[in-house]
Amino acid sequence: MLEKLEAIKQRWEDVEEQLSNPDVVQDMKRFAGLNKEYKDLGKIVDEYKIYKNVISNIEANKEILSGEKDNELREMAKGELDMLITQQEEMESAIRLMLIPKDPEDAKNAVFEIRGGTGGDEAALFAGDLYRMYTRFFETKGWQVETVDVTEGTAGGYKEVILKVSGDDVYGQLKYESGVHRVQRVPDTETQGRVHTSAASVAVLPEAEEIDVYINPADIELQTSRSG
Repeated sequence: MLEKLEAIKQRWEDVEEQLSNPDVVQDMKRFAGLNKEYKDLGKIVDEYKIYKNVISNIEANKEILSGEKDNELREMAKGELDMLITQQEEMESAIRLMLIPKDPEDAKNAVFEIRGGTGGDEAALFAGDLYRMYTRFFETKGWQVETVDVTEGTAGGYKEVILKVSGDDVYGQLKYESGVHRVQRVPDTETQGRVHTSAASVAVLPEAEEIDVYINPADIELQTSRSG
């Protein structure tokens, strides 16, 4: 694992150097890609630096235990060593997770759709509750939210809400929210106190990338016709 982490650190330093290259800065698409890679690798490099420090402290305490005769110092070294070994194990587990290759789609922005399902007006109210809950969550993450389309319910809430959510790793963090959400409660529209089951669906899609398509003028064929 140390060899892999060292290679990542080397790549991080290489990307850092490329980002200072004027030619790269002028190429916005390349610059954005390298900047994203630099940030992602930086998270691993930061953990690697802490991990190396922990390993160094473990070795230092082992040396104290093997050569120190003062019982008090030995006891202190043993206590610190136990804590450091626990920290080492926890960090190794965390770093292994960080080294798992990510889905390239995870870094994209997301289209977030909420639709009221079964339950009539209450389903629309429930969809409205989900909308407010999710938008508050997006705010806590510091993400930008743009309303693409809204269809309001007749008694409040929403029949449909489509949002564009922009930020770091948005799709990767939201993709598992897709599915049908259900609630059982006495709705505000119920006059006899009966419990209703309502549902709303959530769909999360990665934002499509804009691409430039080149069409050779020689491939374009114009046809004209005249009526009559």
